[in-house]
Amino acid sequence: MSEAGREALAMLTLPRLERWLAAAEPHARDDGDEWTPVPPHERALARALGWPADLQARPPWAARDARADGIEVGARAWGLLTPVHWRVGAESVHLTDPSTLALDEAPSRALFDAVRPWFESEGFALAWGAPLRWYASHPSLEHLATASLDRVIGRNVDRWLPGQPGARLVRRLQNEVQMLLYTHPLNAEREAAGLVPVNSFWLSGCGVGRADAGPAPRLQPRLRSPALAGDWAAWRDAWVAIDCDGWEGVTLLTLCGERSAISLRPTRRSLWQRLTARHAGAGALIASL
Repeated sequence: MSEAGREALAMLTLPRLERWLAAAEPHARDDGDEWTPVPPHERALARALGWPADLQARPPWAARDARADGIEVGARAWGLLTPVHWRVGAESVHLTDPSTLALDEAPSRALFDAVRPWFESEGFALAWGAPLRWYASHPSLEHLATASLDRVIGRNVDRWLPGQPGARLVRRLQNEVQMLLYTHPLNAEREAAGLVPVNSFWLSGCGVGRADAGPAPRLQPRLRSPALAGDWAAWRDAWVAIDCDGWEGVTLLTLCGERSAISLRPTRRSLWQRLTARHAGAGALIASL
């Protein structure tokens, strides 16, 4: 978290969460660092869905999302292809948040149709799910470890590109698609309209699908976009709004940061002193993650 983020966190007041935490104890903690390809919130979701440990470290989100988009995934390996804009600088290339592309269905399908022959010529099967969700199926994706999109947004892509030998085909396709999109007429139209071009894709969530072993937990998506954009004032406001909704009925709460996650449960035992000795309140607990 940046200095601005730490300042926003220091000014954050969450009285309802504080009261809930005062009657809670730690249930589990997942410690890591900011360089793991899969961020803590995705590992926590995989655990909540009952997926085994190996899939928590490499969750096959693509197959799960494709199934939700009405695609027949079968027992094949899938990967999520997100159309993106790479901002090229003098010394680095950064990936901008795809949600800011303003990519509607018609242009998304046109770009999808343009890149599909390149993938199909290498034995991939492609399926369109939504403007920002394209899917690829290929045996090489079954064990391919890739970085989550949330790890890469706003950052230099070089650190997160897959480097294992099995990724060479994907890297080559990425280069070929970039050259194709560079001259695509639709990108010229986008730039004329003041929009950034779609000039690459990001591959993530690879693997064979796994059925959920438990109900999907309730998520709080309001924090994601401000955090990724580094808009800490909006992030603080989102936290305040969530706290105003209250925490009644919450029987398991998982808080996630950039490095770690902690799950807590309400308890009647007097263990809060043990928790406060380590975290000293909601703000400090969030900062520790």
